[in-house]
Amino acid sequence: MSNNQKPILLIDASIYIFQYYFSLPDHWFSQKSSYPTAAVYGYTTFLMRLLIEQEPKYIAACFDESLESCFRNTIYPEYKSSRAMPDEALAFQLEACKQVTELLGIKTFASERYEADDLIGSLYQSLTKENNPIAILTRDKDLGQLINSKSDYLWDYAKYKPTEAAQNLRQSQYYYDDLVEKWGVRPEQFADYLSLVGDSIDDIPGVPGIGKKSAASLLQEFNSVERMLEQSDNIKHLPIRGANSLASKLNEHHDQIVMAKTLATIYCDLALISNNKDIALQPFQQPVLEEYFVLMGFPKLAARLNLLPNFTHR
Repeated sequence: MSNNQKPILLIDASIYIFQYYFSLPDHWFSQKSSYPTAAVYGYTTFLMRLLIEQEPKYIAACFDESLESCFRNTIYPEYKSSRAMPDEALAFQLEACKQVTELLGIKTFASERYEADDLIGSLYQSLTKENNPIAILTRDKDLGQLINSKSDYLWDYAKYKPTEAAQNLRQSQYYYDDLVEKWGVRPEQFADYLSLVGDSIDDIPGVPGIGKKSAASLLQEFNSVERMLEQSDNIKHLPIRGANSLASKLNEHHDQIVMAKTLATIYCDLALISNNKDIALQPFQQPVLEEYFVLMGFPKLAARLNLLPNFTHR
């Protein structure tokens, strides 16, 4: 596959860091602080595997650093309120993962006001004019609302096993039509969908009595919650279970629905890059990475550095 055909890779970094934080035993420790580094080890091996297998030309990683300080908390203080702030040990690993990403030559983005989703969305928006397909590497299918091209897709790369060929590839990738099949609504309607059913993970409230099927049916009919609220009198004529009471539920929770859609909508207007060259994979400094691996407690990983596509003898 030529570089012109290879996808631009946008990594939802934090979600993979947490995956390894909760799944790997504490077999690795920082020589400097004595904190466990299992998440750093798992995430580093994930990145190295990605670089070796995919040999990307354009790649970026986005990190969540906005818990409790995101602009959404100003709109709704309860947003993500059930999530605990990282303790010192986890905070150390999160920062170490960001550092190793940069040391590997991958451009990183983080913000105290905007979430990783917003950073990915803004990068995606800037990159849609490029010829390359775009792959968003994540386990969070909520990012599917960004997909607006048949060639772009979500990719849970940690789940992908290249030795299992096409079947596994399709199980780890979600294209536009796959997302429609999963949700029952188009990707561009997903924020509308969440404004009706809510999202317990992010503490976004939903409308009591409106479930997934009812929400999907309403959006298939009205396209958006704005139009749905404007034409709520027509709902009672629809062949939807409980149609007679849906209009009153929507009207009762009108302001909440509008707010919830704002919370669920990924912000895509940040000026982060001018074109794909701004996230080109950079050469790394081998001695610096080797020293970092030693400090993190996994020096044996240095033996794989010469396999990376951006390896240089320095």
